[in-house]
Amino acid sequence: MAKTIEADTITEMNAQQIRNAYLKFFEERGHVTIKRAPLVLLDDPTTLFTGSGMQPMIPYLLGQPHPDGQRIADSQTCLRAQDIDDIGDNRHTTFFEMLGNWSMGDYFKKQQIEWMFEFLSEVVGLDMSRLYVTCYIGDERYGIPKDTEAASVWKGLFETAGLSSGEAEIGSEEDGYARGVKEGERIFYYDGSKNWWSRNGSPETTPIGDPCGPDSEMFYDFGTQHNPEFGEFCHPNCDCGRFMEIGNNVFMAYKKVSEGEFVPLEKPNIDHGSGLERIAAAKLGDPDVFKISLMLPIIEKLEKLSGKRYDSHTESMRVIADHLRAATFLAVDGCVPNNKEQGYVMRRLIRRAVRFAFDLGIEQNFMEQIVPVIADLYHDDFPEVAENRDNIIAVLVKEEKAFRQTLRKGLKEFEKLFLQTNLPTELSDTASLQVPNGAPAPVETWAADVSSSSSTNSFDAGAALFTLYDTYGFPVELSTEEAFKQGIELPDNWRAQFDARMEEQRNRSRTATKGEFKGGLGGQDDIHKKYHTATHLLQSALRELFGPELRQHGSNINEERLRFDFNHDSKMTADEIKKAEDLVNGWIEADLPVTFTEYPTQTALDMGAIGPFGERYGDTVRVYQMGEGDHVASLEICGGPHVDHTGHLAEGGKKFKIVKEESSSAGIRRIKAILV
Repeated sequence: MAKTIEADTITEMNAQQIRNAYLKFFEERGHVTIKRAPLVLLDDPTTLFTGSGMQPMIPYLLGQPHPDGQRIADSQTCLRAQDIDDIGDNRHTTFFEMLGNWSMGDYFKKQQIEWMFEFLSEVVGLDMSRLYVTCYIGDERYGIPKDTEAASVWKGLFETAGLSSGEAEIGSEEDGYARGVKEGERIFYYDGSKNWWSRNGSPETTPIGDPCGPDSEMFYDFGTQHNPEFGEFCHPNCDCGRFMEIGNNVFMAYKKVSEGEFVPLEKPNIDHGSGLERIAAAKLGDPDVFKISLMLPIIEKLEKLSGKRYDSHTESMRVIADHLRAATFLAVDGCVPNNKEQGYVMRRLIRRAVRFAFDLGIEQNFMEQIVPVIADLYHDDFPEVAENRDNIIAVLVKEEKAFRQTLRKGLKEFEKLFLQTNLPTELSDTASLQVPNGAPAPVETWAADVSSSSSTNSFDAGAALFTLYDTYGFPVELSTEEAFKQGIELPDNWRAQFDARMEEQRNRSRTATKGEFKGGLGGQDDIHKKYHTATHLLQSALRELFGPELRQHGSNINEERLRFDFNHDSKMTADEIKKAEDLVNGWIEADLPVTFTEYPTQTALDMGAIGPFGERYGDTVRVYQMGEGDHVASLEICGGPHVDHTGHLAEGGKKFKIVKEESSSAGIRRIKAILV
């Protein structure tokens, strides 16, 4: 993927060139560039999406040897959808790329910091007078010292470059707002809420047994005016937008062994991640990431299609550009829009993009014109984009067409909810207006005083507006505008009602994606391992029943059950379900050994390992085998985790049982099974 970057391009280096220059830079320093992991990790039941560059690297940071050595680099596509409704400012996106490099027990702080300074200053050519860094302030309670080692390396580099290198002890984010930045300061010490890495936050909340450590973040000062709404004074961790975090160096130096006790790791690791889009924005000297080379062509196409300008319709164009990039890569990785999990998020992204297109006056189908622009931005560096181009476009176009039909249904639902309800209403004596079907109707004011005896069933304008938003894709602004057009006066508290339901939705989303952005370390306990192992055995049983053409089309595991989707054209009979259960329970009773070996991907596929997505695992894969000799029940490409022997699934006298078999979509069946 890496390509040579000519020296004379440094003054006009775009995002694509920065990506390739980064990979080349670390290849020259002994790193192996690996392929990106898919946005939907096939073997991680704890997370909806790959939400960070380090997430696919967790097993190796925990001590498992990486097949490509101790020095690794990549550019990892990531998706964070928990705050999808907040997209629209100049720097946050649901989809982004993380430039990453890792040292598994090799080099450490000094080398990492020096390389990042060299890359940003000499390769990218950033104005280093605008670079500010943070370090960990330490915590005496846990015997963890202030990270003067990292600060000292930064200080030397800044001074060599003729830049100020003053240090400041900040502490918390709130302390930063109260203190601000003093003249000459460039290195800032923050507490564990800001400069400590673990999968669960600060030292006190770090899970026992986990690796962890201080980090050193890099911020670029765009010099914009501070917004005092965020705090009295600006500082690197301020949210006003003046300082933008462009990268983070994690020094994984400790392991938490008990409450309040941390011990040094024998072989500390480096986990570095830089936001490609943000570095590209810093190179442009403009904090608006939507003006970089991976975004601007999308914006320009939207301007051409709509006849509107970006500076007057900024939020709508940002939302569309961001959401369609995310949806495009979900399609690249085999995801399709539906109402479950990853497919539901993909559907929301596409439908929000269509809704915001209405604000631009784009009421015709436009995916066919936008998605090719996005594909063109990535096909040179990610071959899978070029290989799946036609399918990507077809998936998004199909969803757009279906949603435009849904919008029409939504208008009818609006009429039903707001104009034809039998709930109590107060009719005003004003002139009648026109309703959507052309019939006259009086202006209506929805009763909102739920304490009134005559309004015990009063209309909840907020269950109505949210229903239109969540079910039919109507933005609340469209619904309120429609209400105004129809002469419907909403109650004063409609916004509070709507926001309450939105918050409930966000809380459900956050619960569903718990652990998504902490590296996917969850789901490694015994019950997850048992159900993961059982999933392999179930697939083998189904292939024995229905033939080798049967393939997995999705799976999900939690503490209570496994779920497995597979291609099959008819409902399983009771006899077939019984046979599948008997096969799995027979292999469990046989107490087969579960082992793994790493192979080149093609070798694994040639030897018969099941791996319909094997080409997306990289050059080397892990193959799990259940059984040995002539008694191999399962041979499958997988990242784990699994039990050591299938007999563990029977602990406590439990048996494998299929509790539900149903249709998931056309030609796809779904099984839910438990150990009981």
